[in-house]
Amino acid sequence: MSATIKSEKEHFPVLLEELISIISPLYSGTFIDCTFGQGGISKKILENPKNKVIALDRDEKATKNAFSLKAKYKDRFIFKNIKFSQINNIVITNKNIKAIIFDLGYSLNQILDPEKGLSFNAQGKLNMKLGLNEFSADDVVNKLDQKDLDKIFRYFGDEKKAKIISKKICEFRKKNLLKTENLVDIINKVKFKKKSKIHSATKIFQALRIFVNKEISEIIFGLINSFKILPIGGVLIAISFHSIEDKIIKTFFKFFSENKNSSRYLPDHTQTKKLFKLLQRKPILPSKQEIEINKPSRSAKLRYAVKINHEQNFKEFINKFDHLLEIENISKKL
Repeated sequence: MSATIKSEKEHFPVLLEELISIISPLYSGTFIDCTFGQGGISKKILENPKNKVIALDRDEKATKNAFSLKAKYKDRFIFKNIKFSQINNIVITNKNIKAIIFDLGYSLNQILDPEKGLSFNAQGKLNMKLGLNEFSADDVVNKLDQKDLDKIFRYFGDEKKAKIISKKICEFRKKNLLKTENLVDIINKVKFKKKSKIHSATKIFQALRIFVNKEISEIIFGLINSFKILPIGGVLIAISFHSIEDKIIKTFFKFFSENKNSSRYLPDHTQTKKLFKLLQRKPILPSKQEIEINKPSRSAKLRYAVKINHEQNFKEFINKFDHLLEIENISKKL
């Protein structure tokens, strides 16, 4: 995942001022940028000579941006081409970690990259691989059956016409290999609207991207494994751009910031301890000025929490999203 979101003319991190206002009191330590992308957040943090950054990104093309930062900041910047769910596998010695940051948007470069196939205007084979993938969107739409496609579109895209679209896909591919333009054409015919601000294919493309990149398990285990390496007093920050992402992040922070029994049938001594302190319960949203400059930022939500306990028992949290993880596991058929 990238650290920026699309703008019509340029890319830049969303909610950057709000993010910096949260972490600037912690300056003079190491910050982990889990979604490096084009480096906007990392660059801003490195402007302070007391700061160090460890940046992660699954997209191999992000290494080009990382090279320029490494040349400029040398010992203050480290880059790893890994998925952020693997954050607990990086070797961190004598690092004074102050905050771990997730910005789950996509950069303009990624959207316009014809090889990635994230755009509705792309031609040829569907891809949507953001790096370190096992399969592509082409494999999904040309190999999975109608029932599985329906589940992916409904649960990952909240697409009301998922059943009809999945049926049309299966009918089309009996005679032809389904390509990007064919998929867009099928969706447009099924969801024909005279006027709409949102492209008809938006939800289907979102669903495919989430499925191909296993974004559900990436976010769940990215949060969990970040907690494991974050010291007490450290801040965990996540910026989301669609409802599934935000629900996972909101649940993670809320579930572990309130004292509660893990089960109403268990006695009080089994109570789950607070792991986080929430300084505000509602998400931070972009200002009107930012939305005017960068319209896609309107869907962004920033949530953050301070770690106050080392206890680790995430089973009940994971169970809350079992239904989504089961859909992700359809990929085993490919």
